[in-house]
Amino acid sequence: MIRRNARVKAFQILFQMDMNDISPKDAILYATDEESIHPFTSELVYGVSEHKEKIDQMLSDNLVNWSLSRLALVEKTLLRIATYEIKYKEEIPIKVSINEAIDIAKEYGEENSGKFINGVLSKLVDEQ
Repeated sequence: MIRRNARVKAFQILFQMDMNDISPKDAILYATDEESIHPFTSELVYGVSEHKEKIDQMLSDNLVNWSLSRLALVEKTLLRIATYEIKYKEEIPIKVSINEAIDIAKEYGEENSGKFINGVLSKLVDEQ
């Protein structure tokens, strides 16, 4: 559950970064005391930020009849986090990354967000 909470906090921070066009450090300071942030949250925020262009290209390559710019920010942010985990955090099982993204999407996204995220991430994994 600790990692789930860290993912949710990273999702909230990355969401705010996109909404307000602010740096990871500023977003983290706004969301929480930097000393009290879970290391996994920080790792996700900085990792997604550092690899955002590559992640977005991977996602764009796996979207069918969609463009990244058309995605709702909830789905886009969760896809970025899961893609970062899948591509850059080999110690995390792919299934865990996908399931966590789906579960968080069900909580924060639209009715079909979980299914959409599952489809995009499954295609991305199949491409590997």
